[in-house]
Amino acid sequence: MNFFTVTMKLLGGFGLSCIIFFLTLIIAMPLGLVISFGSMSRFAPLRWLTKTFVWVIRGTPLMLQLMVVYFGPGLIFGWTAFPKMNAVLIAFIINYAAYFSEIYRSGIEGVPRGQYEAGQVLGMTGTQVFFKVILLQVIKRIVPPMANEIITLVKDTSLARVIAVMEIIMVAHTFTAKGLIWPLFYAGAFYLLFCGVLTLLFGYIERKLSYFRV
Repeated sequence: MNFFTVTMKLLGGFGLSCIIFFLTLIIAMPLGLVISFGSMSRFAPLRWLTKTFVWVIRGTPLMLQLMVVYFGPGLIFGWTAFPKMNAVLIAFIINYAAYFSEIYRSGIEGVPRGQYEAGQVLGMTGTQVFFKVILLQVIKRIVPPMANEIITLVKDTSLARVIAVMEIIMVAHTFTAKGLIWPLFYAGAFYLLFCGVLTLLFGYIERKLSYFRV
């Protein structure tokens, strides 16, 4: 098996990993914000329902959630199973939305109450206070934990192999049956490069926000 052939197969698997990563990120980030508002709601039933949901998702392994989403509809309801890629995306989006919601909630609740009151004294509406006073402070606070979760998401895409989705690790693993171990290390280089780029990106974002001290 030559280097070029392995590279092309790994690139195909890496492309699938990237699709999982970007679609999860695009959908889970705004969904997490909605969930965080539910966690902070003054309507107690909604607040407790949302917190229980987040507790269950954060307290169980993503691997288990993947298997439940993929096998659950057929075993419990007798429905046709979700396509593998759909099951992966549903499980990943729900899982990461729950984690992101807690990051958003801690960021919003971490802003001193005086900031809200100061905006109101200046005659600003609640919406104006949030977007013009609070939001920048929240973004500054949540960038480091969000960066950690997003980099973790890159590596968690490898869990898709649990339901036989041919992401890069599963592709690399197929070569071990042919007596090759180096494609596994080669796959690791893809992750290192991707995570390295994200680390530089988030470092740049943090530096750009450093003028806004909180």
